This record gives sequence, structure tokens and C-alpha cells, in this order.
Amino acid sequence: MTAEQLFGEIIRKKSFLCVGLDPEMAKLPRHLLHEEFPVFEFNRRIIDATHDLVVAFKPNVAFYECLGTAGWRQLELTVDHIRRNYPGIMVIADAKRADIGNTSRKYAETFYEHLNCDAVTVAPYMGSDSVLPFLDYAGKWVILLALTSNKGAEDFQMLASRKNEHVFESVLKKSLNWGNSNNMMYVIGATKAANLVKVREIVPDHFLLIPGVGAQGGDLAEVAGYGLNSRCGLIVNSSRAIIYADSSDRFAAAAREKAREVQQQMGEVLGLRFGV
Repeated sequence: MTAEQLFGEIIRKKSFLCVGLDPEMAKLPRHLLHEEFPVFEFNRRIIDATHDLVVAFKPNVAFYECLGTAGWRQLELTVDHIRRNYPGIMVIADAKRADIGNTSRKYAETFYEHLNCDAVTVAPYMGSDSVLPFLDYAGKWVILLALTSNKGAEDFQMLASRKNEHVFESVLKKSLNWGNSNNMMYVIGATKAANLVKVREIVPDHFLLIPGVGAQGGDLAEVAGYGLNSRCGLIVNSSRAIIYADSSDRFAAAAREKAREVQQQMGEVLGLRFGV
């Protein structure tokens, strides 16, 4: 998926919403537990209920790996279901991988070739040789962690570097030598929205994946005010607030209602900016 194709989907759906597929067995509706693949069945119903309101789905790999081989199989089934039924939707593997070059190549092979995801989240701490193997895949995206929404982001990301700038700013500037606005995005937490001014000074044309709207307290209007660019440039993720909106047999309908609320807000933002 190219940046122009993604922007086209955003305009067509009047949405830049990503739904995070982070299923926890303890939170699944009880009536699904008799299914052979309860996590996949949960995901399938969420996907089918919200597909016309979103431009991306983001399975967090940890919620599948913790279930062993059965979990990985359900991740495969989830991605395959999106691919077969909703091919225009971006699939983001939230894996936060990176290692020395040959290991990163195998991570890239896993998520781009085996799972056929469009994008994978990548940690930049080990530097260029840990990131570049992910960029060898034409038509795929690296989503580099830059400024995350968790409290611990203050521990390192906001420290002043030797260039008298925050570490996250150094990450953004250095990574401009690795990828471009057609193959690299950045994770910027919604709870750090004010810092989007600095982010946009460095990467004005890139897409940003924004977690933290919803259960983590990020504000959509604030994010859009600071972060929109000429191609929207935002993918805003919401996970728990949507997928756990209800635990009864109408959980998928409730998820749609929550996703629809966010999509309508996004439609208003896009209408003001792009006249759609």
C-alpha cells in the first residue's frame, strides 16, 4: 500500500481510524470460549463490524504469542481474514522488533512474507543496521517508535541528547537517512500531542501512527490540530475503548457504535481540512 493509496482510503471512508486487535482471553465474551479459535472468532466479528469505518487494523503480536502455537495460528487466521475480505485495509503488525541485521531480516521475513502484513512497528535503539532490513521490502512500511504514549517514555525519549535536543528528535532526524515518507511512519503517542509541533518540524510529510486515543486519554481534536498534513498524515489507533465496549453477545455491534463515534469525529476534521 502506497501513501497515496492510504490517503485515498482515508478520504473515501472519511476516517483515519486504526482499531487495535489486542484480545485478552480473560476479557473475551464468555460465549466465545467454546469456539475452536476464540481469539480469531472475537477478532473476526470485530473486523466484520468495523471494516467500513477504519483504514487499518493493528494486531499487537504479544496477545497472540502468549498463547503459544494456538495464538500464532489465530494471528495468521486474523490477518488472512482481513486480506481475503477487506484488501484495501492496512494491516499493521505491532511487534516492536529490531535486532542485529541478520535477525532483523528474519523478523521482516516473518511479518512481511509469512504473515503478509503491510507494516511492522520497529524499535530504533540499536540503530540503522537493525532497521534497514525492514526497508528492503518494496510496498511495505516501517513504523518507527519515536515518542510513545506510556509514562516510561520520559525515562529516555525526552532526555536531552548531546545535540541539545530530545532523544526522540534525534531519532526522527537520523531516520530521515534510512527511509522516506513512502515507506516509513512514526509512532507518536496521543498523550504527547503538544510535541507534534516539533515532530512536524522534522517530518512534515510522513504518516504518524498515534496510539493513546480512548482508554489512555489522548484527545483526537488536539492530535488533529497539531498533526494533520497535506495527506492527512495520521493514523489514530484505538484498541480497548472499541473492542471491549461490551462483553455480551452484542459486543461486535457495540464495537461498531464506538468506532462510528470516532469515525464521525474524524469525518468532521477531514471535512474542514479537505472538504470531503
